[in-house]
Amino acid sequence: MAESDSLKKLGTELKIRGFSNETVKAYTRHNTCFINYINKEPAAVSEDELKNYLAFLISDKKMSSSSIALIRSSLLFFYNQVLGKGFSTIKTPKIQRNQPAVLSKEEIKLLIDACANEKSKLLIQLLYSSGLRVSECLKMRVEDIDFKNNICNVKHGKGKKDRITLLSVNLAEQLKTYLGKEKLESGFIFRNPKGNAFSVRNAQKIVSNTAKRVGIRKQVTPHKLRHSFATHLLDSGVSIRVIQELLGHSNLQTTQIYTQVSREHLKNVKSPLDDL
Repeated sequence: MAESDSLKKLGTELKIRGFSNETVKAYTRHNTCFINYINKEPAAVSEDELKNYLAFLISDKKMSSSSIALIRSSLLFFYNQVLGKGFSTIKTPKIQRNQPAVLSKEEIKLLIDACANEKSKLLIQLLYSSGLRVSECLKMRVEDIDFKNNICNVKHGKGKKDRITLLSVNLAEQLKTYLGKEKLESGFIFRNPKGNAFSVRNAQKIVSNTAKRVGIRKQVTPHKLRHSFATHLLDSGVSIRVIQELLGHSNLQTTQIYTQVSREHLKNVKSPLDDL
């Protein structure tokens, strides 16, 4: 089977199984890099050659454990699921989960107040107040907002899962005013003049440029606003299980990393010794 045909088959298999376009691109890219490195037909590749390649990326390229994990998954899916090689599970370094950096409530307020225009302000507020991933925020349509119950309906989030999350009462009023003024009754909330959704890069620039304008020295990204949402909810006493649902995490362990960041929630916890 020719290399290009093999990779086309990989893309088809991923799409049939419901993987996102981003995953299709990533898996194809990583397999293309490996094929170029090994310079062999995919059907002739051995398991040891996969291991040697991953070892090269770890020792010579100094790639992070998370990058290695993605490349490993990409290669194993192709060679096992598409080409039927039956390679055994290849072990790689455990992913190091660093504590997510967050903004304080004061910094969030500074960020919102420093927005250059109304649309940027709404974008930043929605990212923070609802804990949305940037892709989810940009895909949010007018019809996905439940103003009666102050809820955002997230359609086809990560893993193609639907969920609901919070809509700030204050933000709801601002959104109503904005949508009425712009005469937007349907479609993307954050759109360009052609009606297409903002790009992720556009949203990232809005957030980072606003942070620079107000003098916040930390690297501020849309995802950092999501981290801040989760941490501030935990600080205010919201159950970790509830936060898990709002964030759309499949695994509670993913959400529990915020307990390492939050300190406020410990202030009201009493040592059992104090009850003796």
